[in-house]
Amino acid sequence: MLKYLYLILLLFPIGLFSQSISGIVTNTNNEPLIGATVYWLGSTIGTFAGSNGEFQITTKSLNNEVLIASFVGHTADTFKITNQNFVKFRLNKIKILDEVVITGKHDGIIISNVTPIKTEIITQAELQKAACCDLAGCFETQSSVQPQTTNVITNSKELRILGLSGVYNQVLIDGFPMIQALTYTYGISGIPGTLVKNIHVSKGANSVVQGYSSISGQINVETKEPNESDNLLLNLYVNSFVEKHLNAIYAFKRGNWSNITAVSTVQPANKVDRDKDSFLDLPLITRYAISNKLKYGNERDWGWSSIVGLRTINEQRVGGQTYFNSKTDKGSSIVYGQTVNYYQPEAWAKIAYRFNDNHRLVLLTSSFHQNQKSYFGLVKYDAQQTNFYANLQYELNYMQKHSLYVGVSYRYQNLIEDISFTDTTLQRTYAGNYKKLESIPGAFVENTMYLIDDKLIWIAGLRGDQHNEFGFTVTPRTLLKYDFTEQTTIRASIGTGWRTVNLFSENIGLLVSSRNIIFVEPLKPERATNMGINFTHKFERANVSGYLSVDYYRTNFQNQVFPDYDTDPTIVIIKNFNGKSLSNGFQAEIYLKIREQFEVKTGYNYLDVYRIINEVKQVLPFNSTHKVLLTFGYKPLSNKYHFDINIHWYGEQRLPDTKSNPVEFQRPDYSKPYTLINAQFTYNIRRFEVYTGCENIFDFRQKRPIISWQNPFGPYFDTSSVWGPTKGREFYVGARFMLTNK
Repeated sequence: MLKYLYLILLLFPIGLFSQSISGIVTNTNNEPLIGATVYWLGSTIGTFAGSNGEFQITTKSLNNEVLIASFVGHTADTFKITNQNFVKFRLNKIKILDEVVITGKHDGIIISNVTPIKTEIITQAELQKAACCDLAGCFETQSSVQPQTTNVITNSKELRILGLSGVYNQVLIDGFPMIQALTYTYGISGIPGTLVKNIHVSKGANSVVQGYSSISGQINVETKEPNESDNLLLNLYVNSFVEKHLNAIYAFKRGNWSNITAVSTVQPANKVDRDKDSFLDLPLITRYAISNKLKYGNERDWGWSSIVGLRTINEQRVGGQTYFNSKTDKGSSIVYGQTVNYYQPEAWAKIAYRFNDNHRLVLLTSSFHQNQKSYFGLVKYDAQQTNFYANLQYELNYMQKHSLYVGVSYRYQNLIEDISFTDTTLQRTYAGNYKKLESIPGAFVENTMYLIDDKLIWIAGLRGDQHNEFGFTVTPRTLLKYDFTEQTTIRASIGTGWRTVNLFSENIGLLVSSRNIIFVEPLKPERATNMGINFTHKFERANVSGYLSVDYYRTNFQNQVFPDYDTDPTIVIIKNFNGKSLSNGFQAEIYLKIREQFEVKTGYNYLDVYRIINEVKQVLPFNSTHKVLLTFGYKPLSNKYHFDINIHWYGEQRLPDTKSNPVEFQRPDYSKPYTLINAQFTYNIRRFEVYTGCENIFDFRQKRPIISWQNPFGPYFDTSSVWGPTKGREFYVGARFMLTNK
């Protein structure tokens, strides 16, 4: 534990002073100003007024003689100290406007300059450059996050950061951990793009306040706020496969209360099989979802504020052979098909009480339940999951600029998975009832300090969590940001993270193929250390503005559970890996905005993700070592329309070893490099926006990606070699109607 001591010492400023001045701060009516800030001019020594407006501040080792008192909504006052032991400040109230509304254009992607955590904010302006039917489709124009298909037959997806599986980054919805275990498989597809306000993407170590499980990064999805949204939004979308999306959002505000309700549905596409391999190129999806967010007050104001959210989603996915009937052929050994049916209600709440500008207490709590019934060929997979999360934190702003978060948290997960086979010809051995019960109380403390005239910001955080099975774990993280100038910033971070494995729900492809699953040993938590550095330079000239960003992150696993597909193509080996396992990720990106009309961005990613086994470097599969992104946008000053295009180039990826298969079922060791080009045109007609576009313009496809598609019930049937798009070119058209209160 000594190695964490340095962090603990950084959490609290230490100072013992013997000489001091006392006093009181009031308004002009002699009413105490609780929480007023009192500090010495030109120093970082300060204090806060107590419940009666009283304060006490040190004078030891101070050469400055000017004391300052300030309070929100009041004019600050100064007092020259000679030999006084007691002073009284009376502050005048400032006359302010009731409301100031500032309007303007947002850039599509903003790199936040506020914290040491490098955070890319994907705004609504950026999201409208692509169809963004769901969360998985919201990253077409950026480099940091890579959507990856985990099951080509049901089109389940994950979001990867730093070339690592999506399980290693923490996906939050409005700051709540709603994407876990069962919800991980299809959860990101269940969030409609029309409901998203902003997406915050940060790589590497993050705040300990949100938990211990973030290893490669964090994606926090902000849904639209009731008091800021259009009164009415309708969105209709249809693509060339005749998949239909309809979204409706209604918001209103009454005094301190505001509410937003969203309804969305997806209706299935036509059956498409361009490869003539008898398998659908995309699944048939039917989804109904409704959500509601009720908000009271403003969390920046004193007193109570709260937000309560409710959502329910019901979804069915059907994939497999074109003549599969989901009503009569489930579990059939004659016609291969996959069906997924799940129902998920969820609720969350954020309740806060702000005592004054410097003290706040916040309670966050959420819960969800999912009931899933599914068939993957001959594998029947039924699962239920119940999650509960609570986080109580106290927030203190002290010495005018610094802040301290202290809190406790609790996580509960009850996951029950039942796996059986409708036919045992293949003699697979992993059928059974799997139960996982987790109860994890925890506590955390995080301190943010502003040093060297605010050029240096230092976040030091520490949390401890007690797992009911694996015991106590300490998670330290520290982050630094230094501003060389107002435009040039360097950031550095280091921290640890850990997580427990939900094997089947997080690796749904294991259930799809004919491989047997061999468990070598009980699985322990995955643990890793992540460190990174980022350089950002922003610039603004008469006709050109933008930024240059370069970063490097390294993730070092102490234990990792990654299914072994290589040893034998008919089995998957599951075990702990305590050897050397690393991810090195480098990214360089430049963004230019020219004459307020043109936007150009280019990004390059280099990923080196590997293990050392028997002193031999083994590159992990399904990662492009090199990737390039180029985006271009044009919008005239009239804002009548805009045109956007993005180009993705993916280098080769290592694939699972299939050399021991019969020749007809072997695949290359590496995929081919390929390029995807997407374009969209949007036209504004008063309250309407009409958009049309094409994804994968040149129709690149990985043809017949399923191994042994001719015999889906044989021993070599495998879907794990999918490395590129399989459905090909997709045209789409859509329309949005917006009724605003502005």
